Amino acid sequence: MDPLEVKKGKFEEELAKHEEKFKDNEKVQRWREALCEASNIHGWHYKHNCSESKFIQEIVKEISNFKLNRMPLFVAKYPVGISHRVEAIKLLLDIGSNDVRVIKVYGLGGVGKTTTAKAVYNMIYVHFEGSSFLENVKDKFETFDGAIKLQETLLYDILGGINLKVHNACRGINLIKERLSNKRILLILDDVDRSDQIETLIGKCDLFASGSRIIITTRDKNLLATLGKGLLTYRVKELDDHEAHELFCLHAFQRNKPKEDYLEIANQFISYAKGIPLALAILGADLYGRNKMEWKSALNKYEKIPNKEIQKILQKSYEGLDETERDIFLDIACLFKGFCKSYVVDILNSCNLYPIIGIQRLTEKCLITVDRHDKLWMHDLVEQMGREIVRQESPHIPGMRSRLWCYEDSLEVLTKNTGSKKIRGLMICSPKRAKLQLEAKCLEKMKNLKYLIVNNVDICGGIEYLPNELRLLDWPEFPFSSLPFNFRPQKLIALNMPESQVILDRLLEMGQFRNLTYMNFRSCQYIKKLSDLSIATPNIKQLNLNECRNLVEVHDSVGCLDKLEKWDLFDCTELRILPSCLMTKSLKHLNLYMCKRLEKFPDIPHEMDGLKYLTFIGTAIKELPLSFGNLTGLEELHLGSDFRAA
Repeated sequence: MDPLEVKKGKFEEELAKHEEKFKDNEKVQRWREALCEASNIHGWHYKHNCSESKFIQEIVKEISNFKLNRMPLFVAKYPVGISHRVEAIKLLLDIGSNDVRVIKVYGLGGVGKTTTAKAVYNMIYVHFEGSSFLENVKDKFETFDGAIKLQETLLYDILGGINLKVHNACRGINLIKERLSNKRILLILDDVDRSDQIETLIGKCDLFASGSRIIITTRDKNLLATLGKGLLTYRVKELDDHEAHELFCLHAFQRNKPKEDYLEIANQFISYAKGIPLALAILGADLYGRNKMEWKSALNKYEKIPNKEIQKILQKSYEGLDETERDIFLDIACLFKGFCKSYVVDILNSCNLYPIIGIQRLTEKCLITVDRHDKLWMHDLVEQMGREIVRQESPHIPGMRSRLWCYEDSLEVLTKNTGSKKIRGLMICSPKRAKLQLEAKCLEKMKNLKYLIVNNVDICGGIEYLPNELRLLDWPEFPFSSLPFNFRPQKLIALNMPESQVILDRLLEMGQFRNLTYMNFRSCQYIKKLSDLSIATPNIKQLNLNECRNLVEVHDSVGCLDKLEKWDLFDCTELRILPSCLMTKSLKHLNLYMCKRLEKFPDIPHEMDGLKYLTFIGTAIKELPLSFGNLTGLEELHLGSDFRAA
């Protein structure tokens, strides 16, 4: 009998022993067919000095390895909220179509990108000639030979368990192209943060045969943007309230609803996690079997100090930032969450932090969002992650940290005078109205202080020192008529002192506020006249004098401030005199609502197409100058009824 026929028969015998193991495996059939050319099975040769039994066992081992490699992945203990995400991604994949598709699945750390990708893999991998799920790509690229190991794993997975050695990454990409280019595959690259990682594994995403699908999970919204229309994207969002409730309860109580007497505190933990599956699972599992006192203690702790596992996962996004991006992120997390983006950009720009590109990068990294009102926001757990990074700078000595936002920490530093030059931002905002007795020079040690925010506190005594590095001074109800005489305000960008006792003329006499961009003196009743600002504050962009009810006159120079964009004079009930001419090239918004004694609107000697919003309802203006027609860009004009054109 032909030796090949003998070998084939023995192989069939051996294979029958493993029939159940390899049931319905398409690869087995391909191996059967390959026996017809048994001298060369997937690249290795039968040798006459090798026993037939050993040869057959090695073939069985190859098939076994392939079978194990084609097993579904473990997704999650409780895959809550996964199904609708999977269906949405399947629609994008459209596995019936014959093109090559690349799907980017992005979102915040811990939001469930990897879990979702695993579930998608399990649903569709059987439809492809080969499949591979490469997990933790970012972390593996940071190891000594991580790129090569990933290339070898990819080849092993797709080729059905064949081990090919890759000696360097450059040869590895050529080997992948050579061996896999004719295969219709499913490939998932998990947790990618740089495009070169993708290129090292699959080139320009065009290596594989028609019908292939590539899914990439990432925290970077901008990753692979160069693919343009060839890239499909899916954002993984937080769980909704119902899903978050179910997931937490499954981990904390081993059922989908809480014990009756735990309902209130369970809801507090669910609210704390804000829909992040990772946090819900970790917290729930940690609380399982604990009594209510332990639950309450844990909640109090986590509100101050985050869970280490959650912190570790979320902090990976921070670690991928450069130095200026880290500073911007920490400034927002500690001080500027909820602030207007353009306002924060101007402040941070003065600190050489390049915030226009920096904030864009933070947005792409899913660390912050900018809403339709141009406000900066971040997830509460991301905010806490940033604040914990700062707390860890000096866990027990607040005065040695870079930023202070917690009232108790700021109070300790100010009352004990334990500040240092390391502090760049300080917020002291009392939850309840408080009186503070401070040393006159309590800020003197904070030579590098750039942001000072004071709210809801009454300062007893005087303040004799402010750092000259200040960019932001935000102090409603400022109790003094002026700033310390030795303060040099040249670097100040924003000065906010609503409802204060400040006397503006005395303030402006201190010197030039040449970089001052924002002034807010709302409801300052000691302001009677707005003096010449052209020398003191030539770069002012926003001027808020709303409800300054003793303001009578505004100097002519204000009508010529080239950079003034927004000017609010709402409810300045004693205002009688505005600048005779309005020539502010940048002005977009002018509010004169309820300036009851104002009788004359300024002349407009030149065309002004920038002014979009104007109201003088409730004024004594009864006619408009002929030059009013030079306001050619008006989009909103509120006149009231008691006026006529000149």
